[in-house]
Amino acid sequence: MNAVKLYRVGNWFYQRRVPVVPGLIRNLIFLLFNSYIPVSANLGKGTIFAYGAIGVVLHANAKVGTGCVLGQGITIGAAEGYVTSEINKCPVIGDNCYIGAGAKIIGDIKIGDNCQIGASAVVLKDIPNNSIVVGIPARVIGQTSVDYKAIRP
Repeated sequence: MNAVKLYRVGNWFYQRRVPVVPGLIRNLIFLLFNSYIPVSANLGKGTIFAYGAIGVVLHANAKVGTGCVLGQGITIGAAEGYVTSEINKCPVIGDNCYIGAGAKIIGDIKIGDNCQIGASAVVLKDIPNNSIVVGIPARVIGQTSVDYKAIRP
């Protein structure tokens, strides 16, 4: 059993408004993988966690597209009251994105499709499709190829 499979089971119960079970599964994910992956988050089909999802923190309202790879130690979180007047505005990650180990994606931003986010990057602004971003704060340094795939067969 891995974190994605447990998340999918918990999300299934969450979508059907079954009480207690989603919370138990979220806690089980935390105990097994030292990660906070709420079952209310939206992970697209085929999205996976690298290295067993060690140390991953996702906001309950986070949205991640299909076919993405999420590295260990990442945070996808909301902008809080000190950053914006609206709380719980979460990132939306496009399809086919790779998020490197330790990356932080914070706030009401959109990451386009087919993007690569470098290890330990701190992303605070929108990122266009097919971008490669690195740094603190993250900046675009290149473009992914037209046939880029985050998950290679």
